[in-house]
Parts: sequence; C-alpha cells; structure tokens
Amino acid sequence: MRVGLLTREYPPDVYGGAGVHVEFLARELRPLVDLDVHCWGEGGSGGVLRHRPWGSLDDANDALRTFSVDLSMAAALAGRDLVHSHTWYANLAGHLGKLLHGIPHVMTAHSLEPLRPWKAEQLGGGYALSSWAERTAVEAADAVIAVSGAMRDDILGCYPALDPDRVRVVHNGIDTAVYRPDPGTDVLERVGVDPGRPYVLFVGRITRQKGVPRLLRAVRDIDPAAQVVLCAGAPDTPEIDREFRVLFQELSGVREGVHWIPQMLPRPDVVQLLTHAAVFVCPSVYEPLGIVNLEAMACGTAVVASRTGGIPEVVDDGRTGLLVTVDDGFEAGLARALDTVLADPAAARRMGEAGRERAVREFGWDAVARRTVQLYEEVRKTG
Repeated sequence: MRVGLLTREYPPDVYGGAGVHVEFLARELRPLVDLDVHCWGEGGSGGVLRHRPWGSLDDANDALRTFSVDLSMAAALAGRDLVHSHTWYANLAGHLGKLLHGIPHVMTAHSLEPLRPWKAEQLGGGYALSSWAERTAVEAADAVIAVSGAMRDDILGCYPALDPDRVRVVHNGIDTAVYRPDPGTDVLERVGVDPGRPYVLFVGRITRQKGVPRLLRAVRDIDPAAQVVLCAGAPDTPEIDREFRVLFQELSGVREGVHWIPQMLPRPDVVQLLTHAAVFVCPSVYEPLGIVNLEAMACGTAVVASRTGGIPEVVDDGRTGLLVTVDDGFEAGLARALDTVLADPAAARRMGEAGRERAVREFGWDAVARRTVQLYEEVRKTG
C-alpha cells in the first residue's frame, strides 16, 4: 500500500506533540507500507518531501501561507493509494488529495480548532480559515483517528454531522527505548540546575493551551527547597511572550532556583532532565492526550497534571501521579499536588516506577502503527 503522510512538523523541525507523534509513527509504518512523508521545509530525500509556502505570501496571514503548502502537498500525492493528514496545517491537503486523486483520506485529530478560541489572538482572521479547513476535512474524511477516548467525544461534540462509526481511537505512543531513565547529570550541571536539590520540571511551548502563566503563579509558594525548571519556548504571540517574561521575573524575585531554558534542547538532554525531576508538571487547560506526560512516565518520573482531555487516560491518578481539576481553584490545587509529591520522595519513586511500567506495557509505537495500518486496510475496502 502506497501511503502519503502529511504533516507540518517533521525532524529536524519538531516543536510539539503532533510532530513527535508523526516522527515515531512514520518510523514504525515504513516496514509495513510504502510511505512518503510530506512536511514543511526545503528539499527532501529518502521518502521525505518538503514543501514551503509560496514566496508571494511571505507577508500574508499564516493560514493563507499554510493553504499554499496544502496545494503543493495535494499535487504531489499522485500515485498514492491513501493519504493520512495530521493537524489543520495538513488536513486541507489531505482533503484536496482525496478529491484530486480519488483516494481515501484518513486524518488524525491532535487538537480541535473550536476548542482553542485563544488562537484568534495568534492568527487573527486566519483562525476562521483554520477552523474552516479543519471542519471541511473532518466531515469528509473516510476515517478520523482520535488520540484518546476524550478526544473522540470532543470530535463528535464539535462536529455532530460526522458519522460516529468513522471516528476511531488510536492512542499516542512512546518509544520507551529512547525515553528511559538516564543516570547522568552532565546536562543538569550544564544548564545550571543543582543535582542535589529536587526540582519541578515543565517542558512545553509558551501558549494559553499549555497553561504556562497559571503554572508560574502556582509555584510561587511551593516548598522553597524545590527548584523550578522551565523548558519553555516558541511563544504563540508577542503578548503571551511578554506575559511569560513578566511572570518569570516576578517568580525569580520571590524564590531561588528558578531556571528558564528558552531554546529547544536535543532529545537526550530532555530525557536527562525528565529523569532527575522530583516531579513533572503539565498544567494544560486543553490536551487531547498529552504525549509529554508519557515521556516523563517513561523516564520514571511522577507526574502532576490537569484533569482534562485525554490526560486521565495516560496518568493514573494516585498511582503514576496526581491529577488536578481545572476550575477556579486550579492554581492552588496545582501547588498542593506538587507539594504532596515533593514531600514524599519514596511515594514519588513508586509513582515513577509505575509510570514507566504503564508506558512500556500500553503505549508502544509498534502497536500504534499496526492499529493504524489495520484502519488503512479497512477504509480502502469500504471506500
């Protein structure tokens, strides 16, 4: 079977969970199907074709620039038997490829535009375009993959015209050979983290979705012995960048051991930081699954996370970490949960061990790829 996999992010340009998903899914799909990956960028080789926005749109709204990439991707799908798109950045290309080449379109929903209204701040009128592209692709797709059961409910809630039988749950995966405990401490020392003191770790983009401002307020009064390490970059807008910087300065003024790492670190560096954290924190206000929680669990670290979206399908509350309800008391609840884990290192170790076992047992990428190919075969037979 000849499959075209469409994505914005692909190595070396991976900045979020969707990019991680596509990277590892593609690796496991290659032995099973004839795979071409279409992504943003220049050039391409070895079954990876990169497309860039039209130069004439360099100063245009990002949504229009995205659509120009989608047109290029759709044109390049000739000879494929099926197209599989990821995120709104590539969904329209999948839909156009379906129409142009008469092939089935499978799409994976990593998030949903109707549930991210703050993107209007980021995209302006482009948010209406991204929402239109997603709706058009979802409602016409031969199959929609939800990365969690909660995500499936959200898809059907946002798009009631969609036949529920076309929505399948295939959880995100984790490579537990890559994400595994690293006993070294050289990375900690290089970035200025004291290996002898416990630390709370956040890894993610500076966005409304990831709840970063709320985290910075929540950790002001946690155990003063704990360091706070923020691997936080790629702000969505200048406004949230400024807000983050102000809150970071305020936090640094009231407690010691606050570290901000704004650059994207290599994966081995992140693995070491995850391994030695006393607790990993995920304060997202919206998270279809939260692959970063799986990464922390696979590194043997306890997790404190929001009780939202698909996170409860990953983090076993009380066993692999603690979940905090997203409500008016969220910041206080987050602080209490962090202090609970920090106060009992033995319990935190048990949570980390249970998290590693769960990641290995239930979230391997080989199983994700096999389930995905089974769906490809099904839609080709029924299409």
